[in-house]
Amino acid sequence: MAVNTDVVVIGGGYAGVMAANRLTQRGDVSVTLINPRPAFVHRVRLHQLVGGTDAAVVRYQEVLAQGVRLVVGSVTRIDTAGRSVELASGGQVGYDYLVYAVGSGSADPQVPGAAEFAYPIAALEEAQRLLPALDAAPASAAVTVVGAGPTGIETAAELAEQGRRVTLVCGGVLGPYLHRRGRRSVTGRLAALGVKVVEGSAAKVTEVTRHAVRLADGRELPSAVTIWTTGFGVPDLAARSGLSTDALGRLITDETLTSMDDHHIVAAGDSAAPSGLPLRMSCQAAMPLGAAAADTVLSRLAGEEPETLNQSFGAQCISLGRGTGIFQFGNRSDVAVWFHIDGRLGAKMKEAVCKGIVKHLADEAHKPGRYSLHRMKGGAGRQKALEAMRAEDPLVVARVS
Repeated sequence: MAVNTDVVVIGGGYAGVMAANRLTQRGDVSVTLINPRPAFVHRVRLHQLVGGTDAAVVRYQEVLAQGVRLVVGSVTRIDTAGRSVELASGGQVGYDYLVYAVGSGSADPQVPGAAEFAYPIAALEEAQRLLPALDAAPASAAVTVVGAGPTGIETAAELAEQGRRVTLVCGGVLGPYLHRRGRRSVTGRLAALGVKVVEGSAAKVTEVTRHAVRLADGRELPSAVTIWTTGFGVPDLAARSGLSTDALGRLITDETLTSMDDHHIVAAGDSAAPSGLPLRMSCQAAMPLGAAAADTVLSRLAGEEPETLNQSFGAQCISLGRGTGIFQFGNRSDVAVWFHIDGRLGAKMKEAVCKGIVKHLADEAHKPGRYSLHRMKGGAGRQKALEAMRAEDPLVVARVS
């Protein structure tokens, strides 16, 4: 009699959905996806939700394989000894293998007043809480966006395009990932939209009040609505469950994405720290990591040795309102290069990426195993970093046996 294997995936984002879909390749594998929400959050469109141009939500029927059982709920603990997860509702779900893909969210800002008076938008519910505050503020009211990364830039541009009076506080350099040529392009577009950009170490936020943002150099910026887009954290589920994590709380794995503590657990997405060298938190990394995590489980079920991580990057794309954007190319080690595409074509490329994400997930749902971008050869940067770590401490990147 055939033995069925139960695989539980915690987290229904880019990595979790990709992993769950891919695992349905085998008919003797039962896949359960546990997620707090009944719908898929298209996170790279949350700035559009804030700007009123997209709902940032996709029905799971569109991206999740029919054979995957969806459980709407939150996991409070992983019982590694009993190979089960405990739900906030009081129930339990057993597993033979577990895919840990809980993603990331807003980090504790650690800035006085920020938690009370600023609005984070890293999660759907956070973005939804911001909307009434924006609606209540007059169009001429000062809006301050804190954060120099893609989310901060995109949110500032989206709101400025609506006619809002927006200040973008970087606390450092605008768009840290961007090449200097790409940065000049983004700076020019923000200026054309009327966004005031405040850069440099003196622009670090030291306090947020109900009506202002205070900076390290003593400046006080009036702000009717303050939006916080800087810093990401991960849920503490792995740490609470007694698993090894890095300083941020990401599950530490080997290069096959297998937990250093338990070979029945693999991790993917923003909540994974392969060899203690996590990849850039992004959808661009999450989906390939989800596919690789599924492949690790499938290899073990087939009695084969799992492949090691070979992540490749290519670009970072940022929308600058609805009609303009930038597609910043990078090398395979995720370092920006001089070449970028901006303007209307940049916007079209960004939109194609957003639509392509959903298409990749839907294609994998209908034909599991089809996705192959995780097999593109990665850059030499990661291998060099691993070699340096091995030279310092060979046990740091030892694979789980």
